[in-house]
Parts: sequence; structure tokens; C-alpha cells
Amino acid sequence: MAWQKKTMFIVASVLVAAASAYWFWPKTAEAPAAEAGQRPTSPWAMPVPVRVVEAALADLRVQVKAIGTVTPLNTVIVQSRVSGPLTQLHFNEGDKVTAGQLLAEIDTADYQIQFAQAQGQLEQNTAQLKNAKMDLDLYSKLREQSSISAQQYNTQQALVAQLEGSRKSIQAQLDAAKLQLSYTKIHAPITGRLGLRRVDVGNLVQANSAEGLVTITQSSPITVVFAIPESQLQQVRNAFRSGQVLTVEAWDRAEQQLLSQGVLTTLDNQIDATTGTLRLKAEFKNEQEELFPNQFVNVRLNVSVQQGAITIPQDAVQYGSAGTYIYTIEQNRAQIRQVTLGAVDNGKVAITAGLQPGTPVVLEGLDRLRPGRAVEVIENDGSVKEAKPVTEQPRRRPQRAQ
Repeated sequence: MAWQKKTMFIVASVLVAAASAYWFWPKTAEAPAAEAGQRPTSPWAMPVPVRVVEAALADLRVQVKAIGTVTPLNTVIVQSRVSGPLTQLHFNEGDKVTAGQLLAEIDTADYQIQFAQAQGQLEQNTAQLKNAKMDLDLYSKLREQSSISAQQYNTQQALVAQLEGSRKSIQAQLDAAKLQLSYTKIHAPITGRLGLRRVDVGNLVQANSAEGLVTITQSSPITVVFAIPESQLQQVRNAFRSGQVLTVEAWDRAEQQLLSQGVLTTLDNQIDATTGTLRLKAEFKNEQEELFPNQFVNVRLNVSVQQGAITIPQDAVQYGSAGTYIYTIEQNRAQIRQVTLGAVDNGKVAITAGLQPGTPVVLEGLDRLRPGRAVEVIENDGSVKEAKPVTEQPRRRPQRAQ
């Protein structure tokens, strides 16, 4: 029991000493410094270094932000219209090609034979028709002299008409054989960039194969498809209908780099009932191919320009249970001010209520601030703006209960 009492006595002594140091330390340590006009040494009494920026009037773009997908204007699977062995490829994977450029060739042997057959039949028919017409001319003269019967003359007329009909049919066969022969040379249907080839030289290519030879994607110009909430539809539609050109910015995934600028071209004709959004399409020239098909981008649609808005950096805005607020400097102390936010433009936000131009707003050092906390303003050159010395009052010693 003796050692327990001794332990309790030691613990009690330590607690009393700690309490005495807690209540008497500010008075003995801070009072002399305050009386001497020196900077307080307590971290809770020292002013918080901050950087401020003044609220300024500026023209601010009203933007609608969305998530978009880069979509080519045209994508074509290059297919062969005829079957046969693939003999030559005239492209490299990833090449940029123009419409009409020769890409591949199919073996022409079978189609040359078909063309020659049709051509021979046409020549044969031409000779027969020529001979029939000569006989018809002779029969015409004999008919005038009543040397032949009318039936014989009519029969010759029918033969000429029959051969002329056959000639048209054979000519069509010849044209078809010529067309099939031309299909053995495969040309690019559009201008764009090639993908990876799907068939190698020597393989037997089937006509209209779904796999195709290669894919061509039109990359310049290119479009971005994105969706906006139904609540923003009226604002965007009014601006679009007014006839003004609405510019669209495409930013990278991290919204750190502007990739390209384009214009809004199309609004969809109905709202998606599942998501409550409307799809929009913007077109970009993409001459340097900054945008890549199926790429994810952050979209900023510039709807209008707000003239003379009160603006501050967006990083200065804080969010709490009571709403959005900022810290201002009043008599070298931080004070909270509730504000109403407006449009946002490249790191700047418009303040529609709660702030006047020229008011200093805390931009850096926010994490250590609280209402009424003393601050010292750091200038851009690193110097400290003069501030009145501020000290904390020492805590009162608690009175012992009587």
C-alpha cells in the first residue's frame, strides 16, 4: 500500500506542476515581451503570414464545362469489291492519305478474261448487225420493185432489231467486266489517316469482307461530342440561335493544357431522358492533329462575356456549411465574408454579391486562419507589410473554490 500512495503522490505533483506552467507561462513569458513592444513568442499569438489579392473589375467569359469525346467526321473500312489474291499494298500503316489514292491491288487475271470474252461477243454481234443492215437495205429496194414479199422484208427488219438489242446487252456485259477489272485497284474513298492493316499480301481477299483491308479515319477537321445538363439548355440555345459564333475549348484530362479551339456546330434534337442531358457537337480544324479520335477531353463552351464583373482567384474561395466565403483583411486581422459566386473563367471567379472592388482577399495562408486571427501581409517581393503589433492576453488563473 505504501508504494501505491507514493506513486499517486508523484502523479499528483506532476499534474500540479503542469497546470501551474500552463496558467502562469503566458503571463511570465509574454507580458515582458508585450511591455517591451517585442514580437510575441507564442505560435498562437504570432501573426499568420498571408498573401492577398485585391478584388478587381474585369470582363469574364461565361463558360459551360462538360466532358467530351473526340469523334471523327468520317471513318471508313476499306473493303475490296471483288474477290481474288491480294498482290500489292501501296501504303504504310499510319500514313495520311488523300481521297482517290491507290492503296492496294487484286490479281486481275480472271477479270481480264471476262472482259476479253465480252469484248469478243460484242465484235461478233457488231459484224452480224452490219451484215443484217446491208441485207435490209437491199430488201428495201426489192420491196419497192415488188420483187420480194412483204413478209420477207419484215422478217429482215426484225432480225436487225434483234441484233441491235443483243448489242446493247453485250455492251452492258462488257461495261460490267470493265468495271470489275477496275475494282482490282483499291483507292482511298476519303482523306484521312490509316490504321493498322488487317490483310497481308498473298491472302485471298473476299469481296465486301466485314474485316476489310484497313481503316481510314478523317482527323482534320474533327468533332467533339459532349453533353450539358438540361438546366443550362436555355442559356446555350439562346446564344446559339442569336447567330453568334460560340467558341469551344478542348482541354486535356487534367485541365492543365489547352489542346485546341473550335466552334459549336450542332445541338441534338432531344434530351436524353435517362441522364437529363443534351448532346452537342463542336468542330475543330485539328490541322496539327492535337485531338485524337476517341480521346477524352474536358470541354469549355464559351456562351457569353460578362462585362465589368468583380473577380478574384478561384483558389481564394472557401466552402463551408453556411455556403461560400472568403477571408478579407480588416485592421490587420482576418475576417470571414460570405459571398455569392458567378461565372468561372480560367481560374477567375465572378463575385455577384458580398464583395466590392479593391477589397484585399487572402489567397495564400488560408489553412491557419480563423476569424479575428492576426495576420501579416507578405508583398510580392517577399517583404512584410507593416502591421500593428498584436499580442494575446494571458489566461487568467482559475480561482480556488471557497
